[in-house]
Amino acid sequence: MEQPLIVTAAVIRKEDTILIAQRYVKTDHSLKWEFPGGKLECGETPEQCLAREIKEELNLKVEVADIFKVVYHEYPGKKILLLCYLCNDLGGHPKALDCQDFKWINIDTLDQFDFVEADLPIVEKIKRMGHSIFEIDR
Repeated sequence: MEQPLIVTAAVIRKEDTILIAQRYVKTDHSLKWEFPGGKLECGETPEQCLAREIKEELNLKVEVADIFKVVYHEYPGKKILLLCYLCNDLGGHPKALDCQDFKWINIDTLDQFDFVEADLPIVEKIKRMGHSIFEIDR
């Protein structure tokens, strides 16, 4: 049986907003929105992976808190195990370095964005929890 690819994602909190990123045009899931993160590299922990990926993609420093949601998803030709963590913004001037765009959004506007399929369970959990996600691990 083929093992799933392990990837990470971050729900980055800043005041009462969270950060979402838009995928590049010429990638899988073109222009869809996602919680930023990336593939776990050999020898790194999921927390190290997230800190590295967020710095590479968005030029942000984050504090990685606890795991928020684990999602197993099968795309055509690819299985992923997505480890999503709550993170806190530690500052910096975000830039879309390795994504099309990014936005700080209010969680009440989540339904206005077209998310990649694997991130939909994360969106649903955020909506269920509401603004209490800003109090967890703070």
